[in-house]
Amino acid sequence: MSNNMKNIEFEMPSYSEWQDAAIKALKGKPFESLLTKTSEGITLEPLYTQESLVAKLGEELDKQVATIRSLQNNEAFRVAQQIYAETSEAFFAQLDDSLARGNEVVTIDSHVNFEWTEEVVAQLATYFSEYSFKMSVENSKDPLLAVFDKIAVDQREAVKGFIVSKYPISISLNDFPSVRSIGADTTVYHNEGANAVQELAYALALAAKYANQEESFEAFAKKFYVSFAVDTQFFTEIAKLRAFKVLWKAFSSAYGVTNGVKVPTIAETSLRSFSKLDVYVNLLRSANEALSGLIGGADVFTVHPHDALTKPTDQSVRIARNVSLILKEETNVLKVIDPAGGSYFIESLTADFVKEAWALFLEIEAAGGIDAYTVSGKLMEELEKSYQARIKAVQTRKQSLIGTNIYANPADVLESATNPAFAEIKRIAKPFEQLRAEMTAANVKTGILALGTLKNSKPRADFVSGFLNTVGLVPEKSEPIATAEEALAWLNATEATYVVIAGNDDDTKELVPAILAGKPANVIVDVAGKFKDEEEAWLANGLNGFIFAGQNIIEKLNSVFASMKEVQR
Repeated sequence: MSNNMKNIEFEMPSYSEWQDAAIKALKGKPFESLLTKTSEGITLEPLYTQESLVAKLGEELDKQVATIRSLQNNEAFRVAQQIYAETSEAFFAQLDDSLARGNEVVTIDSHVNFEWTEEVVAQLATYFSEYSFKMSVENSKDPLLAVFDKIAVDQREAVKGFIVSKYPISISLNDFPSVRSIGADTTVYHNEGANAVQELAYALALAAKYANQEESFEAFAKKFYVSFAVDTQFFTEIAKLRAFKVLWKAFSSAYGVTNGVKVPTIAETSLRSFSKLDVYVNLLRSANEALSGLIGGADVFTVHPHDALTKPTDQSVRIARNVSLILKEETNVLKVIDPAGGSYFIESLTADFVKEAWALFLEIEAAGGIDAYTVSGKLMEELEKSYQARIKAVQTRKQSLIGTNIYANPADVLESATNPAFAEIKRIAKPFEQLRAEMTAANVKTGILALGTLKNSKPRADFVSGFLNTVGLVPEKSEPIATAEEALAWLNATEATYVVIAGNDDDTKELVPAILAGKPANVIVDVAGKFKDEEEAWLANGLNGFIFAGQNIIEKLNSVFASMKEVQR
């Protein structure tokens, strides 16, 4: 028996064989229903195989993998925990604590509530001889930059770090050869709604702008770095970070550079998917995003605390730092160079991003470069289109935002204050937060009128309850009602000014006409589900509308809220 086992081999089905089996399982549905379109316009297949990948990339596959691995830096995923403090004393106390607990990069935003006095920057300068840094400054006259004047001349060559500034500002530090001050910071575009292809293309366009300003490509490359925000789409973000290395190799070759020139990738967790609702979910998002950064090959990584939108605490900062430390120390991912390399899906997605981003980059260059492209309005037009698509996907639940558009906790208290540093980010949760605040202030009362048996009414009643929970509403729910008379009695007794009728198709069609004929004038009534044949007659007889899956939650509830205000007048 053991000898027979040794001889057993497992056959590898071809893509076409799998496709045939899938078509049979779909029972009449088209195979195309298994395809998914990303926000970048790239079609995701339901299955990726070596056969399909080789057919797509051929010899380019080996080149892609080799390029990514050759451009991977030795020191990967260094922990860059940002320091938050109200006073300079607290700042240095927190800095010392973070460095003692695993932080590796002194990470500072110059926007603080204390003054960068001569004494404070002199004290900060003492850290720069021992630790690398990442600092964000407003402009070339930012008071934080005075820290470099406090560093002894004989120590300046050893100082390493990154200066992050808003484009088109660039900081020149000729005495600090290991300080990178020219950055393609794509987080600005990310926070405006950019997708992965746009971020990659804009990074190259910024690189082209800066490279042409320097005396040589070599001089430029020594000062250059790229910065990304990593969002919740796990595989997309891995592919994005990998794709930049391939794009950078192609970009460098255009300047006659044949040897691979490594440039650092600094990254951070995305804040555009953060919500003030159910804030601990932000922590889970950050862990997911950080793992994408780790696998994708980020060199320096910042995890924002889950309460960064309001006011981080010592505990939330420590948790954020430990996310990076656990991933770095306990997963063993860093034991492998390019751990995603060879994955059929990720390699295919990486190649798609390379192709699409390079095409957009060339389009930008043909338009006169990043400045001309911005002035023309084309860049902002692209960002707005991408943002609208993203926010529509969330509001229709095509994309889930846990704790906000699905599985929302209506008892969650919404924090009104916002960290000024992040106030302008186009967060996709904002419309839900704003409408929840308005409805809470107006003390809106809602209800669900359940028709028929509990078994028949529960599915739609639960759907309506979750729908309303997204803006903090907890509907009063009736007991299962069997007759129109019972329904009208409940409607006359409830305090709800907005009620959704929930039942199966048969019960709803049977009872709704009589309910509409006798409902109180001050109660707005909707029906759960789509009833195309009955829609015109019901609307003519006083129905407000319908609630159904795939509907835009914010548009629907804003409309309901406006109708409620009209009724109250």
